[in-house]
Amino acid sequence: MNPGESALDLAAKRLERAVHVLEQRLAEKLRQAGAEAGGLFDQDRAKLAAELDRAKARERELEEASAQASVALGKAIQEIRAALGAQAPAEQ
Repeated sequence: MNPGESALDLAAKRLERAVHVLEQRLAEKLRQAGAEAGGLFDQDRAKLAAELDRAKARERELEEASAQASVALGKAIQEIRAALGAQAPAEQ
């Protein structure tokens, strides 16, 4: 203890040091938490991007299947009309 320092001064200095150490530890914990959260965000973003890619691929597959079904339906309609047209004069 310095000659001019009281017990209260020493206690205040110890408290200041303790608060400083606490602030440093808290800052480190916040940095760690931020790094972990950033990593989780990156993982979520990557997962969502992959899901979006799969959804877009599935959409293209469905559009192609729809186009094929439309063509097949058009052909079936033409065949039915042709068959009905061929039968219509015979029925008269």
